Amino acid sequence: MSGERYNPRETEPKWQKIWDERQSFVARNDDAREPYYVLEMFPYPSGRIHMGHVRNYSMGDVVARYYRARGRNVLHPMGWDAFGLPAENAAIERNIHPGTWTRQNIATMKAQLKSMGLAIDWTREVATCEPEYYRHQQALFIDMLEAGLVTRKQSKVNWDPVDMTVLANEQVIDGKGWRSGAVVEQRELTQWFFKISDMAEELLEALDGLDGWPEKVRTMQRNWIGKSEGLRLLFELLPGKSARNSIEVFTTRPDTIFGASFIALSPDHPLSGELAQDDPALAEFIAECRRHGTATETIEKAEKLGYATGLAVKHPVVDGATLPVYVANFVLMDYGTGAIFGCPAHDQRDLDFARKYDLPVKPVVLPPDADAASFEVGTEAYTDAGTIFHSDFLDGLSIEDAKKRIAEFFAARTVDGKPQGRVEVNYRLRDWGVSRQRYWGCPIPVIHCEVCGTLPVPKKDLPVVLPEDVTFDKPGNALDHHPTWKHVDCPQCGRAARRETDTMDTFVDSSWYFARFTAPDAETPTVPAVADRWLPVDQYIGGVEHAILHLLYSRFFTRAMKATGHVGLDEPFRGLFTQGMVTHETYKAKTGEWVPPSDIVIESDGDARSARHLRTNEPVTIGSVEKMSKSKKNVVDPDEIVSTYGADTARWFMLSDSPPERDVQWTEAGVEGASRFQQRVWRLVNDTVALRQQFVTVEAGSADEEGTAMRKAAHRAVAGVAHDIEGLRFNRAVAQIYELTNALSRGIGLVAAAPATRLAALEEGVERLVQLIAPMMPHLAESCWELMGKSGLVADAPWPEVDPTLLVDDEVVLPIQINGKRRAEITVAKGLPSAEVEKLVLSNEAVLRTLDGKSPKKIVVVPDRIVNVVV
Repeated sequence: MSGERYNPRETEPKWQKIWDERQSFVARNDDAREPYYVLEMFPYPSGRIHMGHVRNYSMGDVVARYYRARGRNVLHPMGWDAFGLPAENAAIERNIHPGTWTRQNIATMKAQLKSMGLAIDWTREVATCEPEYYRHQQALFIDMLEAGLVTRKQSKVNWDPVDMTVLANEQVIDGKGWRSGAVVEQRELTQWFFKISDMAEELLEALDGLDGWPEKVRTMQRNWIGKSEGLRLLFELLPGKSARNSIEVFTTRPDTIFGASFIALSPDHPLSGELAQDDPALAEFIAECRRHGTATETIEKAEKLGYATGLAVKHPVVDGATLPVYVANFVLMDYGTGAIFGCPAHDQRDLDFARKYDLPVKPVVLPPDADAASFEVGTEAYTDAGTIFHSDFLDGLSIEDAKKRIAEFFAARTVDGKPQGRVEVNYRLRDWGVSRQRYWGCPIPVIHCEVCGTLPVPKKDLPVVLPEDVTFDKPGNALDHHPTWKHVDCPQCGRAARRETDTMDTFVDSSWYFARFTAPDAETPTVPAVADRWLPVDQYIGGVEHAILHLLYSRFFTRAMKATGHVGLDEPFRGLFTQGMVTHETYKAKTGEWVPPSDIVIESDGDARSARHLRTNEPVTIGSVEKMSKSKKNVVDPDEIVSTYGADTARWFMLSDSPPERDVQWTEAGVEGASRFQQRVWRLVNDTVALRQQFVTVEAGSADEEGTAMRKAAHRAVAGVAHDIEGLRFNRAVAQIYELTNALSRGIGLVAAAPATRLAALEEGVERLVQLIAPMMPHLAESCWELMGKSGLVADAPWPEVDPTLLVDDEVVLPIQINGKRRAEITVAKGLPSAEVEKLVLSNEAVLRTLDGKSPKKIVVVPDRIVNVVV
């Protein structure tokens, strides 16, 4: 019966089935309506979705359903980032094929996502581990190789000794592999690289045009690209252990040259290696440096260590002075020249190093208002603005002017027959190494022939499919161990050759999937005209943890696809939103073990809260609120929430509890509150339908004051919710829906007194309320729509129109202040003359009581804003 409690367990599957049967959310490329592309970052099929997924996909679903109602042709697809080491590790642990494990997980997670009632076009589903996807990725690789965007070279790499694979710098966290936690080593390997560094300046400049992105993400990318203008400077090497005549450094602070106190070489600098051949202690120092990986962050945090080589250089601007040469663990070979000069007073790394090895610290930049005679540097380097001093001909100049002056000075001098200094721009960004020594990844489509060299696989032979019959009984790459797969004839000369056994970094898979969604069944990676119609993605939603790797790589890949004719644009994502995390209290038993929330009973005594174990009844310590994680067991299973409360309740709570860019704390009370609101809306609709049945014979008239108030509340809510959804302010949209629900609930009790002038306004308001909740609680909205006797689906209904005259206030509330303190307020017609306002103020009971018979000295009326009474 319609008067019963709303039952989401019965209702939600019904509407999901109807949406599927009607293909309600299938996007068609030939649809003439204006396209709108909304996409959440696709998930890794780890086995089950978590509450972070619920929040992420609920947000995207609201946007998709809203723009659909606004008449746009909405593309809202889903896929699976399905390659990667976790599947390979699971295969080893469970004695199961990675593909079997992955596809089982996809089936489970797809069912979970479907239970959320997401408006997804499942006809476009892709999984990156399937040959029909990665064959096109291989074609893109070949096109990029032919376009000069791919190279193969020997390089120092981060080697994970547990996962037995190369890691990008970004995948090394605190010197350890991001997956295994093993201490990373350095190795010299021949690797495949995408030449992202060629686009460093373009990627940097284009950030200014991404005004639909959070500024914090753009800043992170600017810092990662790391553009710096400096000076290449030659230091004349004094005779000693090396036959070299000079050492070339790169510096961004040539203005501090008079404060130089040492030269530092990277452990990988050619001169370091040359000296180590006859110096076992230096060789061991270099080996120790390499054991700490190549990640910049790790090197920056490590203790600054050095090895004195015994060499020295001439100070380039101080006659007769020399500088000692060290090999130092904080100097990177792949930035600048792999050598620096140290000015300890104005660089913290240099200062830490100088203090450790008792080197001079000479300040040469004087802070504003500091005394040149007494200014010294203690434990912190001075790195802010100032005036150059203690620097001969640079004294008195600003830092920027000093940089220009010293550059001119060195450009006019020579060392080894070359200019001693020249201006140069450097970038922190390095080429993207994509070779991974693992099985479960996209095979790199290359063949190595001893006669013909390295050749791409002919496109007619794509895809290069992973073999199914692999074993993981030996460490390392299973493709290397396979008895036949890597053996192949050379496509050029026909001789015996071998396949490339490295597979691609999984970030390649996710760097173009958004383009494949536009034509997932095409025989080419994209259909350029179709891709250009949908792209860039209008609204991309995902975690800020992907600000550098995924988003930067996707920006590069889109440009590479443009260069190879697959798309006609540069940027993949017009709008970007990074949502907060889902958090929960943590609980710990006396044994020190973490306890999941499902095993906890919370008891309250006033403000005090305590917890006990559901089964053992023993007390449990309530810990801090942290991101939901399996390790601390503070996770909530979405399936349990859906089965208990329904998907709409979970969605509503995720959208309502906090601003979407902030973390949201999952609480049982919050979810129960969302469930109560669901029932409240259901009762409101039932009551409205019952009133119509009661007053079916009453002829409708023009709305009276109460009816007009309901209409105003409804139309203002429609306008406000639309504005907030477009601005991704979901919690504010929810707040406006609550306000409208309150107004309409009050209206229920007013209809019986004047049904002719109020019932139609109530029905109009309730109809709009149902349409407002439809993007957020779609199942409930469909049930309400059906109960109200509306034709079709609310999912297909257009967004309600707004009467602009109902958005205009004809009354205003004026606060009344007496001697600066608020004492009362009055409601007046908008634009009421000041003299009329004064009369109303002086007749107000609260004002009369406060004045206590006194006459005011002055009354100041700020029209439609405030009234100030001075006594």
